[in-house]
Amino acid sequence: MRAALFVTCVNDALYPRTGVAVVRLLERLGVAVDFPAAQGCCGQPPYNTGYRYESEPLLRRTAEAFAGHPYVVAPSGSCVAMIREHYPRIGAKAAAEGRGSELADLAADLVPRVYELTEFLVDVLGVTDVGAHFPHTVTYHPSCHGLRTLGLGDRPRRLLAAVRGLDLVELPGAEECCGFGGTFAVKNPDVSAAMGADKIRAARATGAEVLCGADNSCLAHLDGTLRRAGAPLRTLHIAEILASTQTTATATEGNPLR
Repeated sequence: MRAALFVTCVNDALYPRTGVAVVRLLERLGVAVDFPAAQGCCGQPPYNTGYRYESEPLLRRTAEAFAGHPYVVAPSGSCVAMIREHYPRIGAKAAAEGRGSELADLAADLVPRVYELTEFLVDVLGVTDVGAHFPHTVTYHPSCHGLRTLGLGDRPRRLLAAVRGLDLVELPGAEECCGFGGTFAVKNPDVSAAMGADKIRAARATGAEVLCGADNSCLAHLDGTLRRAGAPLRTLHIAEILASTQTTATATEGNPLR
């Protein structure tokens, strides 16, 4: 099986280790991973800010970059939700404005092939035990796009529960938003900070060593709150936990907590 990695701009710029972890994980499971160099931003920032026309070239670029790849896997529910939910809307509005069906056709071709990482593992590969080893106490925050838009359900938790050595503890109020919301955090900083503080308070109450999530954008928000509070709790993308093995967990280079 072959799959293309859509690493997303947040991971490319700030969390490249997550992309490396996805490749290592998928290759360990027998998936050959391609990385189309022409990929870029999915267009979510301008689209969420009301710049629909400015997001159209990014739709086109993304669709063209991944043309022909049977599976496109992204370690971000937020970016997958943008493609799955909003690309068809962008295409439909362009067509309704008399500008042809090109964008709608590109969206229709791309959307069925795009998967968030955990749904690809569970639904396509049919695995929950990926052979990971991570001897730490972990609590999981389900980000809003994965929880509400994609309906990931218990897929991430099933994957974490199968990791050897991992003690998974429930996060109180897990379904509550962390307060990031992309441009929401910029437009409503006080509300965003208060929501983040509530989430961190709940996470610290679990006694976990690691606050895990499937979206690094949300984790960046929470990590900043934790660091300002001087809390020992650390954030980590689920891909890095699932990619960890007993060998890499004991090596400085592969230990995601060092």
